[in-house]
Amino acid sequence: MSEKHRSYFNEKASNWDELMAHRSLRDIEEMIRALEIRPGSNILDAGTGTGILLPILKNLAGKSGKIFALDIAEEMLAQARIKNGDSIAYVRGDLTATPFEQDFFDEIICYSCFPHIVDKAKAIQEIMRIAKPGGRVTICHTSAREGLNNMHQSIGGVVGSDMLPDDDTMRALFNQAGFADIRITDRDNKYLLVSRKP
Repeated sequence: MSEKHRSYFNEKASNWDELMAHRSLRDIEEMIRALEIRPGSNILDAGTGTGILLPILKNLAGKSGKIFALDIAEEMLAQARIKNGDSIAYVRGDLTATPFEQDFFDEIICYSCFPHIVDKAKAIQEIMRIAKPGGRVTICHTSAREGLNNMHQSIGGVVGSDMLPDDDTMRALFNQAGFADIRITDRDNKYLLVSRKP
């Protein structure tokens, strides 16, 4: 993401949850639980924002799992920490160049953040680097691609051109980075791309 995005999301952090109150927590939880994440997994919540996924991920990972919350906006991370405590590792950084070790994560989840990444190809290459062999990446939203893109256009400003690419482009990006078994679901209340590192 750009410095403009960092400033934008820092400014929105204190009332972000109120702005996003229309989103169904039940839909979010159902989508994440359907991934059947294994207890003990190392999980990266990339673009964690105020940490809406963190309680769900903590529950799924269990006591032996490790949760890392990554975001470019430090104020978003501060809100996530207030809500979710210190059992999670909060990391300020960009998904295109993370501080994590190679072959580290079992699960990398990008919920409601992927359109805001400026260099998507570089981010996917970084995801490939930090995922374990057999590790899974999930790009997900609680709306379809078209509705999501229309919403960003209507908001305008910093996020006005933040688009989720079409299926062919997403498959090409993930194929070029070396991912396999790329599956995309795109319907009224859900966008889901799931793939694995060979």
